[in-house]
Amino acid sequence: MNFLYPGFLFALLSVAIPVIIHLFNFRKFKKVYFSNVQLLKEVEQQNSSKEKLKNLLILFSRILAIIFLVLAFAQPYIPLADQKTTSLNNTVSIYIDNSYSMEAINKDGNLLDEAKRRAKELVKGFGMNDRFQLLTNDFEGKHQRLLNEDEFLKALDDVKISSASRNLQQILNRQGNVLTGSANKYSFLISDFQKNIVANKKVETKPEIQYAFLKLNATTLPNVAVDSVWVLSPNHQPNANEKLVVQLKNYSEEEAKNIPLKLSINNQQKGLSSVTIPAGKIRRDTLNFSGLKAGWQKGVISIKDFPLTFDDTLSFSFKVDESLPVLTINGAASGNYIKALFAADNYYKLTENSETNINYSSFANYGLIVLNGLKSPSSGLAQQLKTYLKVGGAIVIFPDLDSDIQTYNSFLSGLSLPIIQALNKTETKVDQIDLQNPIFKTVFEEIPKNLDLPIVNRYFSFVENSSANKENILSLPGGKLFFAKYGVGNGSVYLSATGLNATDGNFARHPVFVPLMYRLALNAGNESALYYNLGNDNALASKRITLGKNQTLKLNAKNFEAITEIRQADGKTLIYVADQIKNAGFYNLNLADSLVAVYAFNSGRTESDMHYLSKTELDNLAGKSNLKIFDTDKDAVKLIAGANKIGQTLWKLCLILSLIFIAAEILLIRFFNNPKKTI
Repeated sequence: MNFLYPGFLFALLSVAIPVIIHLFNFRKFKKVYFSNVQLLKEVEQQNSSKEKLKNLLILFSRILAIIFLVLAFAQPYIPLADQKTTSLNNTVSIYIDNSYSMEAINKDGNLLDEAKRRAKELVKGFGMNDRFQLLTNDFEGKHQRLLNEDEFLKALDDVKISSASRNLQQILNRQGNVLTGSANKYSFLISDFQKNIVANKKVETKPEIQYAFLKLNATTLPNVAVDSVWVLSPNHQPNANEKLVVQLKNYSEEEAKNIPLKLSINNQQKGLSSVTIPAGKIRRDTLNFSGLKAGWQKGVISIKDFPLTFDDTLSFSFKVDESLPVLTINGAASGNYIKALFAADNYYKLTENSETNINYSSFANYGLIVLNGLKSPSSGLAQQLKTYLKVGGAIVIFPDLDSDIQTYNSFLSGLSLPIIQALNKTETKVDQIDLQNPIFKTVFEEIPKNLDLPIVNRYFSFVENSSANKENILSLPGGKLFFAKYGVGNGSVYLSATGLNATDGNFARHPVFVPLMYRLALNAGNESALYYNLGNDNALASKRITLGKNQTLKLNAKNFEAITEIRQADGKTLIYVADQIKNAGFYNLNLADSLVAVYAFNSGRTESDMHYLSKTELDNLAGKSNLKIFDTDKDAVKLIAGANKIGQTLWKLCLILSLIFIAAEILLIRFFNNPKKTI
């Protein structure tokens, strides 16, 4: 048997008090004189043995009552069979779920407030020498140290709702980092236990730690969230018509009717709509807007959905470019079709390089590179283009059909493209066009019944072993490649089977060529993320940023400023923010006084799903003898001083025995051998 608080055993010295009282009977006797005391002597002799027995029984009752009372305060217990207690102190880690879902309410009020109240009750059940860790979803450095009771309660009052969310295994691992050493170790998790808290079917625990999950129960509430948004074009022109797709999700068991939807850009309303969403379903709505000026745009999608509002808005940002830079690398007999095409629109800024004078270092500055009739493309050019494709660039290849096939195959192989099989000189007409491809999807208001397609006089046929990364845009009879898109790295290569010379066919002069090239250019930009999620996305991407001596990048917002760490990779600049950003909103990236980029941060939508793990599901998830599950609405949470860890506690039995012996003393004094008075 061991004791949780052995210091109380010093109180056993109080056993001396009834012993002293018994040895030195302080009762004063009054002398009464009789003429004949022989009869009294006989009575005294007759009752003395019973009186002594009574006094001894009272003494033993008093001693045992004091002993068991002291033991009750010392809290004796019988350790578990396999437990080796090396320390009488306790180390306790208490996790408070402070995610958005804890804003929900139940009959006792706010869930976060109830969690704090439960934590205070747990702490009061431990001793003054025990130490506590307060852990929240923020995983802050200050939460990695142990506190005394007063420090813990003060830190507990400062816990507020956070946008961060963690899974169950992350929480247990974090607690395990602190629960070390020889002290008795306890882990408590107080949460509503949403289903998204589980990353795996089982959780890994440490055998030396006693775990307890306290499940809080919220009142079931309907919820609709702005799930995500995206634009239909990666490039944005001033005053152009734009389309934004909004995805809403109904997490409720009932239909959400006529949810109002609003789009604002730069604090100006740009679109209104309303959406009805069936129970548990997703609905998308497309909003049209225009009239944007060049520069960075700050957009907000918002809905009205009460009472849960943390997921009713979603911020995003994008840049409207003044122009789109295009590079064309021309062969000797390439013609002027590309130049004439892009010169007709001021939005496109065309730069021309000859095949013999290519500026490789400038590739990253262009949204689109066109290889027009190259005679002998080199392996060095292929290597530079592959680097350009890694950062999401786009390339169009119009081959010179009179060039050496072996030379071209070496170049195509360097870009992971199919190689040329032969040159075909039979006149053929393109017989298929993919009007559902993003290139053509919005070009035709009505699809003509007899659509006129290009005629080709000669073309390359290719050896295609795989079509996994291929999209046919225009095809020859038999599904042969005429103009197709291939995914290479993070970018795209558009490969044509024919050139743009008049001897090759009428492709360059055909009406389909102009919308094809314009739409291809508009879809060829380096599309950047519209927004990032707090706590998950710590690396922001940007076009390559060159810093001068003693220059730094700063991320700014209202009441926030941070100097960021940057790394250059694959023609991009990666900005690392670690866990510095805590609040949703817009953040400006500045280099000196120049605005480089605007980033939008939103809270994740994992907290939007208000479905919870039941106690049975938690039991199945745990499956551990050292893990207890408590439903706070149904179970009495008896975790005082770690009763679930130490084994069989005996303090209640000691208290009961103490009361029994006190009662025995009273009965002995009241009823044992009391003489009857006679007259």
